[in-house]
Parts: sequence; structure tokens; C-alpha cells
Amino acid sequence: MQQNTLFKDINVGLVHDWLPTVAGGERVVAEIARMFDHGAIYTLFDFLSEDERKDVANTLPVHVSSLNSLPGIQKYYRYLLLNCTRAIEKFDVTHHDVVVSSSAALAKGVLTSPEQAHVAYVHSPARYAWDLTFEYINGIDGIAAVLKRHLAHSMMHKFRMWDMRTVPQVDQFVANSEFIRKRIWKTYRRDAQVIYPPVDTAAFQLGQEGREDYYFTASRMVPYKQVPMIAKAFSERPNLKLVIAGDGPEMARVRAQAGPNVEILGHVSFDDLRRHMQKARAFVFAAKEDFGIVPVEAQACGCPVIALGAGGTAETVRDISMEKPTGVWFDEQTPEALLKAIDTVEAEHGVFTEQNCRDNALYFSADRFRSELSTCIVNTMQQVGRVGS
Repeated sequence: MQQNTLFKDINVGLVHDWLPTVAGGERVVAEIARMFDHGAIYTLFDFLSEDERKDVANTLPVHVSSLNSLPGIQKYYRYLLLNCTRAIEKFDVTHHDVVVSSSAALAKGVLTSPEQAHVAYVHSPARYAWDLTFEYINGIDGIAAVLKRHLAHSMMHKFRMWDMRTVPQVDQFVANSEFIRKRIWKTYRRDAQVIYPPVDTAAFQLGQEGREDYYFTASRMVPYKQVPMIAKAFSERPNLKLVIAGDGPEMARVRAQAGPNVEILGHVSFDDLRRHMQKARAFVFAAKEDFGIVPVEAQACGCPVIALGAGGTAETVRDISMEKPTGVWFDEQTPEALLKAIDTVEAEHGVFTEQNCRDNALYFSADRFRSELSTCIVNTMQQVGRVGS
């Protein structure tokens, strides 16, 4: 992909929480890295393969914390939250012209100098430390659960104090959705510019084979994705077929809720994922996401989306009540609410066109992301005095 010549002479310090795999946050890092010819990436942990690292970092070198060398660290790195607050502050980024952090918890806490512009792209304030802390901690069970919860409360209290101390280090907050912009204001009392993350709309195209009579969902099978609820809803409509792609710790619960009309594929290749998006009657998505890339990818394939009308999907899916609709929202994460939305799709399927779905998805392209973030970085550098007005 062509470099952004606007930053050919600018040296960037790009800070990201960690690189365990290539997912939505890492795709954001990859696009930012392609905007700069010079600089470096700083991250607490890096578990990527050489090929994956090259795809994410482009030509920028990757520096990791000393925590990355701990034995078996991949199994427990998420539990070292307070260690990570100290480790992120050990990265010396003061020689870079500009610092861009990609943060869901820690990266925005990097220490910068008064002459440096620091743009923090925030995927979300740390959910487990702020508005969802009780949900996370109350979910702790097993042996010594009471002690573990007490220790978790203490750790989160200390993390919140550190998290608030880092806020003045940021010159410009950027949120990945209006939903997260509101959470940034609630948590930090700072305004944020909304720049939606990049979606590889070029990799997801309209199909040539026509649509078939089944619904499709794909995600990691973790609790907040609500895949068992989706399976249960379709099991109550035996005349409708659902195909599920994905794997994870919730697989047993998904299988327990699935009726004969629900097909579970497990992990699928990229080509199979795209093919199902090109052929399904509609894509079903029940998670309350900060943004949610997969529903946009489905729309890029011309597939209408049935989605929770809250969080990021309320911004990326155009409800049937809107002009040029691309899907149907439902209000609650319950089988009853989802079935009502499914019935709407069954009754009104003709109002959704593949082109409208794709046109809506194209707004979230990588080109748009780089253009908006470039302008944001330049404006912030001018305000801090790093480039001429």
C-alpha cells in the first residue's frame, strides 16, 4: 500500500497496548504505521509471527517491554495490569516528532515531552476498570472467589488512579465511535473527535452466485458476543436456517442451544467467511460493541445486518426506519427481541439492496480513516507548535 507522503519527514512514536494477535486494534495500528516512513512501534507484549508483525508494523521496528520475556507470559499477561502501568512509562518516546497511541487501557499512559503532540486513538476506556467493573469482578468464581474479588477491587482502584493521572498527557483524544466518545467524556471529562476505524472493504466484495435462504453469524464465542442467545432464538423458528462460524469458550453453550436448523461450522477460512456473507439472507450480530468491524464487512458483501441497536452497530447499520436501510435493529439481547427483528426481515426483505449495503460500508474504508487521522495529527501538531501554521 502506498505511503502517505504527508508524513514522509515526520518521525512517529506509535504506542499500542499489546500485540497478541491480529484483530481490530492491530488493523488500526497497521493503517497508522503505513502513514509514516520513519518511527517505531512500542508495545507491552508481542506474540505475532514474523509475517503477522510485518503486516502490522510495515517498515517500523517494534520495541517490547521487559515483561514480554517472562516465562509463559502468553498465558497470564492480562493479569499483570499494574505491572503494565509501570512498563508503559518506561518506553522513551521523547525523541519522536509526534506520538500516536492506540489504547484500550494502557498505551495512552506513555510519557511525552511538552514539545510533543500526543494523539490518543481510544478504542475504549478500560471497561473492566470503569463502567463494567462490577460485571467483570462479580463474574469471578471458583476456589477463593471472595479473596480474588477483594484483590480485583483493590487492583482496579489503583488502576483507576493511574488511568486518571495519564489524561493530561494526551493533547487530542480520538474515539472510534460516538458510543466511545460519550464514554471518554463520562470517564475523563475530555472531548474526543470521532474517527471510525478502518475496514478493508476492498477484501469484501459483492458475490456473483445470488443469495440463499439462510442466516449467518460469525464471531469469537465469548460471553458478550451472545452467540448462545442467537442459537436459541433460531431454535424457536425451526423453519429458518442459521449457520454459525467461529470458536471459543462458549462453544458448549452454543451447541446446547442449537436446534436441528442451526449449523455450527467452527473456525472457517477467510474465503468461506466472505462466501457466506455474499450468500446469506442476512447477517446476525448481537454484541454491544465499541464499533464492530464484522457487521461492516458483511454490508460490504451486500448482506443486510440484524444488529443490536446500541453501541457501535447503531452507527454502522442503517435501520429499516431510515433512508436506504441496510438492516434491522433490535432493542434487547433476548431471543424475543431478536425474533421480532428476524420477522421484520422476513416480511420486508425486499427493501434491502446489496448496493445500499455496500455503499454504506464504503464510508468506513481505510482511505477515509487515513485521511481523517492525518488531518487530526497535523492540527494537533500545529496546536502544540511542532509544525508551522
